[in-house]
Amino acid sequence: MSIVVAVVGPTATGKSDLAVALARALGGEVVNADALQLYRGMDVGTAKLAPAERGGVRHHLLDVLDPDGDASVAQFREAGREVLAMLDGAGRRAVVAGGSGLYVRALLDPMEFPGTDPLVRAALEARAEREGPGLLHDELTRLDPVAAAAIDRRNTRRVVRALEVHALTGRVSTGVLPRYRYEVPAVQIGLDLDRGALDAAIEVRVDRMWASGLVDEVRRLAAHGLSRTAARAVGYAQVLAYLAGECDEQAARVATVAGTRRLARKQMGWFGRDPRVHWLDAADPRLVERALDLVARADAGTLREGSDPVRRALGS
Repeated sequence: MSIVVAVVGPTATGKSDLAVALARALGGEVVNADALQLYRGMDVGTAKLAPAERGGVRHHLLDVLDPDGDASVAQFREAGREVLAMLDGAGRRAVVAGGSGLYVRALLDPMEFPGTDPLVRAALEARAEREGPGLLHDELTRLDPVAAAAIDRRNTRRVVRALEVHALTGRVSTGVLPRYRYEVPAVQIGLDLDRGALDAAIEVRVDRMWASGLVDEVRRLAAHGLSRTAARAVGYAQVLAYLAGECDEQAARVATVAGTRRLARKQMGWFGRDPRVHWLDAADPRLVERALDLVARADAGTLREGSDPVRRALGS
């Protein structure tokens, strides 16, 4: 299999645009690895490129789920691996783009996915509804404090899944993450910005989302039902609170900016821990040229892991 190019990093750094530029230069196609861009109709709030913005490059794994369904890492891995094999067989370079770190790793690295039990999960979900996710998180902390520390107390879905896996296997879901080792040959290109520049880019992005009709998009989606995953997404959760009368529109907008900044820090923390990522300055006017050089060196076998400095502007 030819080397897969993955463009990763925090939100609002221009991953989608770079992926299109690389795909055009390399004769490739883009594979989405943003969990929220899997959903149909979640366009404005996810900064999904419109067809006219894709430069004639075919995109895969966009708009494959209804917004009232839950995205599954295991299902994404299966579908994504099929796309990679198809592109390789057609002699087309796969350019993966996305900020969902677990999805990128599931696509590129070996990863085990424990089974599920609908009865166990239903019982845990009923407890979460009755008792609140905090008490379940406390239970997870007693079972595995390291795993619990990696899961937000408010993230009901992840807490429930961790307890479900523990009930079925005696361990928790975070325990199956592998060491940093590619199962699919790849080069990861990380986009970084200093904190001030990224914060400014996030504000511009949120302003653009509001001007492009985010409120109307959320209102339309909510009328047909949103899954827990979709309803908790940054931007969507804040607009839903506004539509429910819990805050005014300006407060929702401010909260969206703050939530997006927190997301960017979290993404940088995730990708910043991966020693295989080669970091580039997203504001570099020669960004595409430098990214293509990394790909050429990876193809030639001369690109060493960790050979490019990690700036960690956001991870510090």
